[in-house]
Amino acid sequence: MYYSKVEICGVNTSELKTLSDNEKKELLIKARKGDELARQQLIHGNLRLVLSIIQRFANRGENPDDLFQIGCIGLIKAVDNFNTELDVKFSTYAVPMIIGEVRRYLRDNNMIRVSRSVRDLAYHALWAKEELSKKMDREPNIEDIVKYLNDNNIEATKARVSNALEAIVDPVSLFEPVYNDGTAGDSLYVMDQISDTSSTDESWLEEIALNEAIKKLNEREKSIISMRFYQGKTQMEIAEEIGISQAQVSRLEKGAIDRIKKDFL
Repeated sequence: MYYSKVEICGVNTSELKTLSDNEKKELLIKARKGDELARQQLIHGNLRLVLSIIQRFANRGENPDDLFQIGCIGLIKAVDNFNTELDVKFSTYAVPMIIGEVRRYLRDNNMIRVSRSVRDLAYHALWAKEELSKKMDREPNIEDIVKYLNDNNIEATKARVSNALEAIVDPVSLFEPVYNDGTAGDSLYVMDQISDTSSTDESWLEEIALNEAIKKLNEREKSIISMRFYQGKTQMEIAEEIGISQAQVSRLEKGAIDRIKKDFL
């Protein structure tokens, strides 16, 4: 855990100040009016938030000093862009900004380290898992995935598939398309692979960001996102249930995802 590191980027983490909600409100209003001292106090008063967020990326082999600096960039963006007229806590707004900045950093670094062939194999494996899940009465294992890939003329071994999936697990966005059959059919998003929705200490920050973004959708979009990603239904199943065409579901889903991405990432 990064809290065991007393000093990060020259900052003594044991002495980091915290601000009350009222203090944050007052400083945000002053900063909005151009008060640079208030802006700096607000940034320093929220460094613990950055520290708590980067801990969820522990054991990734990344330098905590680097992650802390990147997280601070997200915090500064949140301070400079927060609308004081919004009926939302600053921390709720800042969390997805900080997470997004760290994710982009990890994604960019990972793209340098991971070859295109490895990423392609990982995405094919995710696609295979999705296809097998529709046909099997259990969760497909790695052997099932490897066999399915080879049967579809995609050369794969258990070791290669395992390594490929491990290589992309950190930076891949929940809403990154990993497969599309090139027709009007369903796209496969990484979020489709999430089967365990139980709340854990490591997931609460992401839940805050997602919930706030989803709240901004209209009722039909919320319904489609719920059925698509949380109930595991296909676009065709959703279309039949709500009485519109699959093309309409696809268009509504894409629009909703684009708006969620804008707030979440």
